[in-house]
Amino acid sequence: MSAVPAGDAAQEPFSRKTLFWGIFASLLAAAGFFLLSTYAPDFRQPSEGGATPLSKSGIGYAGLAEWLDLTGEKPLMARSEDDLTSDLLLIVTISPGSDPAALDRILAVRQDLPTLFILPKWLTFPLRGHEGWEMRLERLPATVVNEWLGRIAKAKLGVGESTVKQLDIEGHMVAAPEEMQWVADDHPLIAAGNGKAVLTELSGKPSYILTDPDLINNSGLKDPAKAAAVLDLIATLQHDSRLVMFDLTLHGAGRKYDLAKLLVEPPFLALTLSILAAAALAFLHGLGRFGSPRAEGRAIPFGKRALVDTTAMLLRRAGRLQELGSRYATLMRQRAGALLGAPHGLQGEALDHWLDSRDKGETRGFTARAQAASEAKTLAQMHDAAERLHDWTTRRLSERR
Repeated sequence: MSAVPAGDAAQEPFSRKTLFWGIFASLLAAAGFFLLSTYAPDFRQPSEGGATPLSKSGIGYAGLAEWLDLTGEKPLMARSEDDLTSDLLLIVTISPGSDPAALDRILAVRQDLPTLFILPKWLTFPLRGHEGWEMRLERLPATVVNEWLGRIAKAKLGVGESTVKQLDIEGHMVAAPEEMQWVADDHPLIAAGNGKAVLTELSGKPSYILTDPDLINNSGLKDPAKAAAVLDLIATLQHDSRLVMFDLTLHGAGRKYDLAKLLVEPPFLALTLSILAAAALAFLHGLGRFGSPRAEGRAIPFGKRALVDTTAMLLRRAGRLQELGSRYATLMRQRAGALLGAPHGLQGEALDHWLDSRDKGETRGFTARAQAASEAKTLAQMHDAAERLHDWTTRRLSERR
């Protein structure tokens, strides 16, 4: 059994199996990070405060969600439009900063499904030093509330204050909210006086509008009587179901679509998987070498040919190729005269005439070829003219021998 050379062991500190599993673990971690960062916004709390089922401020509804959890089933949260198609009672809490387009989508999806819409009432401001707390400033203008109410039903808030001090909610007598909001309705589910309703049902639809949120928000549930009344009210609106669902799409959940989410969801998921499969095949193909390693050549090779190629490259980059034709013709004139034994001192046209006289089968054979080389402008023309001059000199030299 032969021992492994020390040099090979020093060059490969890790085995191929270790490298493979390291790369695989890195790719798996990168894919997990990509997916988590893509879908993380869908599972975050839409806002720290406000009129949302996750808010613990006075105008929020986290208390109602927790109260339903403690006394029955844990309520669900609708974070996407697909969740809105459930036949459970959906509680839609509206705030002044909600998305009107999202409310229109909810109305379109929930036409024949039980839905409770809760209108906004107060204008608030975040309280410094207390994360999630809200400071109440004043009531929202009636025009702002009517804009939301008008999207749900053909109604407007009633003008004037109700003189009713207590409300009857499923047999529970509770104190009426401060500055109570109401709408005109002859058949109210929760009455605030003659022809006045705090809770009304839409005609021909299993949908309800609670005009005053102070009955069931965090501020209202601090009253034990209201907390007990709310349970009976929700149970009445639920019909046969024991579960309740709160809407979060109105507050921004599931509304952010980006390129990363498109890559991992149909119909572009097939394209993503195809690209990943092609990349995996290319990686596997690159693990093995095809053929022997190619030896790296010298940056500046030896030999006359390398010198000629380098010179030609420099002339081409310098833009001096067009001037080579006439110089090459002059060089070949001197070389042909020396090889054929021209009289000493002959130059220019006299040497051309003497060279032409060496050619018995062609008139002005050398002069015509030299002139063609001088007039050449392109590489193809120069190559053809140089080849003809070389052939002419070779033939005359062989004839002389």
